[in-house]
Amino acid sequence: MTDRSAGPRCAALVGPYLSGKTSLLEALLFASGTTHRRGAIKDGNTVGDHSVEARARQMSTELNVAAATFLGDPWTILDCPGSVELAWEAQNSLLAADVAVVVCEPETERVLTLSPLFKFLDDHQIPHMVFINKMDSANARVSEVLAALQSVSQKPLVLRQVPLPDPEGKTIGYVDLVSERAYRYKPGEASDLIKLPDDLLEEERLTRAGLIEKLADFDDKLLEQLLEDVQPSKDEIYRQLTQNLSGDRIVPVFLGSALQDHGVRRLWKALRHETPGVAQTAARLGLAAPARDTVAQVIKTYHAPHSGKLSLTRVWSGQVSDGMTLGGARVAGVLRLTGAHQEKLVAAQAGEVVALARMEGVATGAVLATGAAPQLPRPLLPKPVYGLALVAEKRADDVKLTPTIAKLVEEDPTLHLEQSAELQEMVLWGQGDIHLQIAIDRLRNKYNLPVTARKPQIPYKETIRKGTAQHARFKRQSGGHGQFADIQIEVRPLPRATGHSFTDGVVGGAIPRNYIPAVEEGVMEFLRHGPLGFPVVDVSVTLLTGQFHAVDSSDQAFKTCARMAMSEAMPKCEPVLLEPIHYVEISVPNAFTSRVQRVISGRRGQILGYDAKPGWDGWDVVAAQLPQAELHDLIVELRSVTLGVGTYTDRFDHLQELTGKLAERALAGRGEQAAQ
Repeated sequence: MTDRSAGPRCAALVGPYLSGKTSLLEALLFASGTTHRRGAIKDGNTVGDHSVEARARQMSTELNVAAATFLGDPWTILDCPGSVELAWEAQNSLLAADVAVVVCEPETERVLTLSPLFKFLDDHQIPHMVFINKMDSANARVSEVLAALQSVSQKPLVLRQVPLPDPEGKTIGYVDLVSERAYRYKPGEASDLIKLPDDLLEEERLTRAGLIEKLADFDDKLLEQLLEDVQPSKDEIYRQLTQNLSGDRIVPVFLGSALQDHGVRRLWKALRHETPGVAQTAARLGLAAPARDTVAQVIKTYHAPHSGKLSLTRVWSGQVSDGMTLGGARVAGVLRLTGAHQEKLVAAQAGEVVALARMEGVATGAVLATGAAPQLPRPLLPKPVYGLALVAEKRADDVKLTPTIAKLVEEDPTLHLEQSAELQEMVLWGQGDIHLQIAIDRLRNKYNLPVTARKPQIPYKETIRKGTAQHARFKRQSGGHGQFADIQIEVRPLPRATGHSFTDGVVGGAIPRNYIPAVEEGVMEFLRHGPLGFPVVDVSVTLLTGQFHAVDSSDQAFKTCARMAMSEAMPKCEPVLLEPIHYVEISVPNAFTSRVQRVISGRRGQILGYDAKPGWDGWDVVAAQLPQAELHDLIVELRSVTLGVGTYTDRFDHLQELTGKLAERALAGRGEQAAQ
């Protein structure tokens, strides 16, 4: 069992959307006596999911934090969002926890959705256990669910309980495989100890033997006892379970129902006795700072309406106190969070998770230390896969939009703001439509900044298929000095991806040298918006010759003349639209590879091939080229055909001619944008 001197500990609840994590948080808080009534998601009165956005959607939209005490031990519970679009926030929280509780439903067909989560836990050696929730309405047998879970876990799963069914097959309790005691659930209270039913004796014996055999894989002494047919003591089994959980060698599996308050106290006891302390977790993360040094890490940033910026921080060693300076910022307050409730503290000790007030300049992931700040692991930021162009509903709010979105990005680094000078639009990028709609709702609800959102424009380009020569003369008399310029240019196509060039071919002083830059400026200005309305690329313009007037010629006259020449020449050069093509790599379980190939083909894509994904058993990476115009909602369709686990990365590859109805549609869309 874990030493009681382990200090404050932290458990993270993780799992897919609708698995019941927030309901489990409510049950854990109620069972520990932290709260005196259990909230319900449908009633909008839970400790977690207290934000307007979460309650409107009845789902976690950001990390929920709750402090609790169970049998005298202090805890912080991190209820992580389950949406795949918010996975980075869950991963970041997991790295700050001593243990993770993976919450899942007893449905074998949905177990695949846990594959990326188990991969992250296994790769980072984070101790974790499984809580199979909703056992009161289970259709699949526990053995089937366990087998499905094992298929996505690198570490062996160890079932800790056998369900106790009533005559109709409904789960009404459990048999603890270590103590070999049977319990009947008693909602709101500790389960009743009952006699182990005779018809479960054989199943309990075989399942318990399987548990001990898995433990023996990691202990030679235990293996010898098994070979000699000696039953290990219960204390020895508990010791082995604790030791192997801390070393992330096994994954204990518990059963229950958060809504019915089933199995929650048993889960609490397992957490209390088997979760490693903060010192062990810090060592696992590679933190070797002396205990006298303060080392802490920011795991989440909030911008609260009344208290301003809050940096949710795990203290790894030493203590953090009000008024001290960490990371170049002064701690303006130490707060313990339980949902929306804040409790002021004088200081926080190693192991605690607290919010530090007004830590300006300190970002999520920052390591704060009194000495040299050590390096601590962080999850990789995912590349954005979905974007929306935003415009403030009120023109007076335009100036507020960029700094306000910067606060959203500070809270959630997976958001990215892109400002396109070429397209004259501001695009907010994220991990999916739900992700961005949450951000848009926060702009409205938290900052009173309503915006409208639309599909971003595609950065089409245009080029020419053939060349031409063109003469242009600009002459104007308006009293006093007039304006005069005369030029001859040659326009030629260049190979794809060459860009554009301007060459001065004037000889004999036909045009004075000081006017040449003005001609180039006029040419380049025209190329920003060609005859089709898009930037022109892969074009060479050569100034051949011209004429000037000693009095009436000027830079402006030659610039205007250059634009005239280009506007007359370009339509003769057979202008053609170019669309951007991206190289895309799509990662999916190989059971869905054929579906993904159909998605690519349906989006005018070209499949380049596919191969096994390195380090991911049973996953493929499909390589393809896709028009950027087809990428906007690719992630939405991709997730719909892969149980939500498919993802992709992309990068610009080349420009390709676009003709026919698709080109007409792009040109029409450009006209609509210009008219707005």
